Amino acid sequence: MPRASSGRSVFDAVRTAARGLPNVEDCLYYGQPALKIDGKMFVCMASHSSAEPNSLVVRMDFPTRDACIAEQPDIYYLTDHYVGYTSVLVRLDRVPRDLLKALVHGAYRFMSR
Repeated sequence: MPRASSGRSVFDAVRTAARGLPNVEDCLYYGQPALKIDGKMFVCMASHSSAEPNSLVVRMDFPTRDACIAEQPDIYYLTDHYVGYTSVLVRLDRVPRDLLKALVHGAYRFMSR
């Protein structure tokens, strides 16, 4: 199965996953590629030095985040910096494209509320 990191840019797969979502703004967030809805970031490349390279920050509630990490710690993780935020870190080189699309769409819905 193709992984999200294939292609020209790691974040291009994220942009593709968000295609068709209304009112998405492609921008920079702390100097990293990001997508926002109504001025609120819902996915971005991790900028903090504690994150592994090619990690995506995905916004979601705490129970969902904890379940993701418990079920697939090879894909999802946290560092101390991100613990207090409603988000999870995703290793883009390990996430299948269909799961990436579900994550992006879920983060969009979470931040659209």
